[in-house]
Amino acid sequence: MRLTLHTDYALRTLIYLALRPERRVSIREIAEAHRISENHLVKVVHNLGRGGFVETTRGRGGGLRLARPPEAIVIGEVVRFTEEDMALVTCFQAPGEGGGCVLLNICRLQSLLGEALGAFLAVLDSRTLADLLPSQDRAAMATRLGLLAPAEPA
Repeated sequence: MRLTLHTDYALRTLIYLALRPERRVSIREIAEAHRISENHLVKVVHNLGRGGFVETTRGRGGGLRLARPPEAIVIGEVVRFTEEDMALVTCFQAPGEGGGCVLLNICRLQSLLGEALGAFLAVLDSRTLADLLPSQDRAAMATRLGLLAPAEPA
C-alpha cells in the first residue's frame, strides 16, 4: 500500500507543529523546513483544519498550531481522514467503467487484502503523534528541520 502525498504532507505538518508547541507557525515555514510545495501544503492544512487536527488563525499573529495535544492525535485517524480511498486494489469495487472485479464477493483475495488493511490500520491506531516524537529524537528532528542550530563538534 502506498499512502498519498496528501497524507505524507499531513503527517509531516503535524510532526512539525508538535515540535513547535510554543508558538504559531506559517505554512511557508513548514514547507521550507520539509522542502515541499507550499501550494500543495495549503490544501493539506485546510483539510487538517476541517478534521480538527490543526487550529488556524488568520491575520497578524496568526498561523497554525495543533488543535489537540500530540497524545490525542491518533495516526490511524489522520490516515483515514486524509486518504480518499482505502481500497488496495480495484477488486474492492463493483465492476463497471472505473474498473472493479466480476468476482466481487466470491473471491477470497478481497477478504485477504481486507484483513491485511485492517492489520495495517490497527498498528496506526495504536500510535499517536506523541509516539513519533520520542524525547531522544526530538533535538535531532528539530535540527534537521532547521529549528535548532547543529551541535558544535567537541
